[in-house]
Amino acid sequence: MKTASATLGKLFAVMALGWLVLGTAHAQSAPQSSRIAWLSPERIYNESKLAKLAGDKLKEEFSPREKAMNELGARLKTATEKYTKEEATLGEVDRARRQREVVELDKDFQRRQREFREDLSQRTNEERAAIAEKATRIIKQLALTEGFDIVLQDAVWANPRIDITDKVLSALDK
Repeated sequence: MKTASATLGKLFAVMALGWLVLGTAHAQSAPQSSRIAWLSPERIYNESKLAKLAGDKLKEEFSPREKAMNELGARLKTATEKYTKEEATLGEVDRARRQREVVELDKDFQRRQREFREDLSQRTNEERAAIAEKATRIIKQLALTEGFDIVLQDAVWANPRIDITDKVLSALDK
């Protein structure tokens, strides 16, 4: 009897396990509707009012430095042209001195130009990060209210039907 009841118990366990596996497989193969959305981060960074305000702010912040860079570039160009034109008529000492002046002016211009680009890039990234933070809060809220399972960005192609960029832009601009 022990053998029959042990075999019967094992049979029920195997049947239960089979039903469990079949039920799980059926549940996994059952169609589930997922909602997907897509947005263009470049449009957010370029078309939102926040982005335009940030661009104006950066322009105002960096325009004095940009003007100084342009003036230094013009001085370098003038000095280089003058040196090139007068090089043949200059004495060796004057030629070496003027050449050093032009080289030093060029180094200064290159250094300031690099610093300007780096500072502008850093400030642009800071402004974009602030916009991205606000946009992310809006996207999360939109995903919760509209029931999106995932929101994608930077796709090679997306159907305009799932594009939520305009909704995010209008919420960001409020």
